[in-house]
Formats: sequence, C-alpha cells, structure tokens
Amino acid sequence: MKVKLEAIQPDADSSFKILLTPKLNELFYWHFHPEYEIVYVEADNGIRHIGDHISKYAGSDLALIGPNIPHLNFDYGVKTIAETVVVQMKEHFLGASFFGLPEIAAINDLFERARSGFAFYGETKRLAGNKLKTLTTLNHFDQLITLLQVFQLLASSEEFIPLNTRPIARASVLKEQQRLHKIYHFIESHYTETIDVHEVAALVNLSTPAFCRYFKKSTHLTFTDFLNQYRINQSKKLLMQDMSVTDACYETGFENLSHFNKTFKKFAGENPTAFRKKQVVF
Repeated sequence: MKVKLEAIQPDADSSFKILLTPKLNELFYWHFHPEYEIVYVEADNGIRHIGDHISKYAGSDLALIGPNIPHLNFDYGVKTIAETVVVQMKEHFLGASFFGLPEIAAINDLFERARSGFAFYGETKRLAGNKLKTLTTLNHFDQLITLLQVFQLLASSEEFIPLNTRPIARASVLKEQQRLHKIYHFIESHYTETIDVHEVAALVNLSTPAFCRYFKKSTHLTFTDFLNQYRINQSKKLLMQDMSVTDACYETGFENLSHFNKTFKKFAGENPTAFRKKQVVF
C-alpha cells in the first residue's frame, strides 16, 4: 500500500477539521498532508508510527505532527475500541497576522518546533486529552478557544518527546509527489526482495545518477539508507509482535543476520535483541 496524500477540508463554519474515532483499526493508512495534526487516542495499546519514529503506547497517546510528515493511523491493529480525537488545521489557520500577535508567541513557537513532530506524556497528556475529548460537544467558538488552550498547554510543557521526523517531500509540487509515490509504492511492494537502484531509477524515467541526486534532495537520505530504514521500521513491527530476531531479519529483506544487526543499530540506536526485550512504551 503506497503512502497517500490526504485531502483535508475544514468542517463547515470552522477553520479546522475534527475527526472523532474514525475506526480505521483494520486499515493500514500510511499517509501525509500539508496540515498540522494533533492526535489523542485512548486504547489498551497501539503503535505510534510517525515518519522515521516507531514505538508502542499503552493506555493513551498524544502527538502533534507537522506538515507533510507521513504517519500511520494511531488505531491500526488495535483489537479493542480506540477512542480517538484528531484535529487537522492548515499552517496559520487563523491568519498570519493572528500568529504574529505577542500573546500567541508561545503557540507560534510550538508550531515551528512541531514541524519534526512531538509526543506528549504525563499530566500534559491527561489534561490536553480531556480538553480534546470535549471538542465535539462545543459550539464552534468554544471549540476554537479550547483548541488554543490545548496548544498553550503544550507550548508551556516540558513533558514531551521530540520525534525528529522529516517531511516526505516538497508536497506542493504535484509532479514530485507522484514520482515519490511511485517509488514508495515500489519499495512497499518489494522491500522483502533484492532491490536494484538502477531498476527504481528506470521506473521513474531517470538515469541512476540523476535519480540518486533527486532522491537525496527530496528525502534527505540516500536511496540505500531510505530502503534500509524502511526495512528496519518493518522489522520493528514484527519484533513488537514477538517475532524472533532471525525471522524478522529475513522477513524484511535482509540476507544475513550480521548486516541486519549492524543496520538495525545504525537506525534504531540499539541492536534488535535489545529492542525486542525493551518494547518501549510511553
């Protein structure tokens, strides 16, 4: 399944969009959009997969995602009902002049820092989650006030985890979107196999040198690093499902354990055995 560009329209008579428990837990919805997104989910456990970041959450999760960062729906694979509130808004959704006001300085700074993604925990997550759950019971004016209160809470909090993710590409350029979609779809369909960069370059009608320059400029990664990073992310999901390290290695396209262990540590900062035992939960 390829990464999808999601088209978002604000709710009627509103400057943002609210989604309440979209029930996508059986759908692998790997997508991105130019809007900011704040997500609060309550579930026994689930997987947070935002850009290059992947980890488990338990009980609840709260994340703020910047524009064009690919992410998986937070309820994917959740076996019980996941109560979810998603709010999506364009950059400066209330106008650039509004975000230039001194009273909004902290929120404006939050949005700038959120371009690479944040997850929140502790009292911040609890308080913000409670406010977000009330949104659909409020009129449009009170929805806006409550949302600004949530952003101010997040802006002043120290209970956050930087996700250090990157946008998928210059999403305003349709041709580049389509080209990258084609590449990502090929990787998603063939990552368990041996992939030749020359074959991928030919797929998008570029010479191999031109393809390598284009891909590095668009993703900030070499094609080999991107492919390995994708494979490692897939292996993390398998390890979270209690698959053995050996099986996860071969299931995700690696040809030997030594290379898998070395690559896993490069991208995850620890070896796969330690990751499997650790099963990070925030």
